[in-house]
Amino acid sequence: MKLLKWIDDNLEETLLILLLVCMVIIMGIQIFARYVLNQSLSWSEELTQYLFVWATFLSVSYCVKKRISIKIEQVINSLSDPGKTLLRLLRHTLVLAFCIIMLPFCYTYVKQAVSLGATSAALKIPMYYIQSAPLVGFLLLTVRVIQAWIREAKTMRRFLP
Repeated sequence: MKLLKWIDDNLEETLLILLLVCMVIIMGIQIFARYVLNQSLSWSEELTQYLFVWATFLSVSYCVKKRISIKIEQVINSLSDPGKTLLRLLRHTLVLAFCIIMLPFCYTYVKQAVSLGATSAALKIPMYYIQSAPLVGFLLLTVRVIQAWIREAKTMRRFLP
């Protein structure tokens, strides 16, 4: 149970920090190699791009978990507390519907990548490692949206007679 709690609390943050640290280190090595050693590394930019893709998809579920989203504050602030909660429930429902629509496409995308057996140009790693980022991202997003929806539904119950 402690492991599940830790994963629930820290998964995205830990992965995003690791990805960012790796990107900074790799680009630092590339800068050093290019300007000090006059040697360009063929793999560094490719790997950094792939790490960035993964970070992008993981950050979406992190934003939902932390309640960070682009929103029009003027509209939200003009609503009552039940109205704000109802608007959040609607938003979570729409995002969940989008996830349900996207997951089969993401699965097919990864399945095709596996069957093709393509590898990256410089690193020669299987492309399905990179192309599975949308699937993992949308799966995590689905979990986080369901958690947020339940949280808002509990809040909405307080406003009901």
